[in-house]
Amino acid sequence: MFWLIASTVVAAFMATAMIFVRMRAARRPASVKKIILPPLFMSTGAFMFVLPVFRVDWIQVLEAISFGALFSIFLIKTSNFEIREGDIYLKPSKAFMFILFGLLGLRIVLKLLIGQHVSFGETSGMFFLLAFGMIVTWRMAMLYRYLQLAKSLPENEVMKESLSRT
Repeated sequence: MFWLIASTVVAAFMATAMIFVRMRAARRPASVKKIILPPLFMSTGAFMFVLPVFRVDWIQVLEAISFGALFSIFLIKTSNFEIREGDIYLKPSKAFMFILFGLLGLRIVLKLLIGQHVSFGETSGMFFLLAFGMIVTWRMAMLYRYLQLAKSLPENEVMKESLSRT
């Protein structure tokens, strides 16, 4: 029970931190690097699967990643870009906070339901895969939209500036 409560508190903290990070990110121009790096950093969490307690069956991997991709639709719909002063910015969305906390609530309910039938380690592994599937799908959609918008700018100014910032 302790681990369930502790992991829920950590998830709530991370969701709150994500909202603040997203608000700050909207103040600076977006770039390819800023879109691609979060999933790469998160991918290091896959080292958890080195330990047998976190390993899951392939069908569970597919289920978790599929649900993550499905849940990412909400984030994709609220992630839009706009051009300001020749740069591309992520447009802040008021719905983002509600969607993120809604997904957190859904995650907690699913964790309680699944946790009754699956061990804590496997549940942790599945929810890591769910979150990873969600962020990768969301960021791929963001990258696609960003690149489409960058193409519409004269002489690809944004791409040149974006690459020079990296």
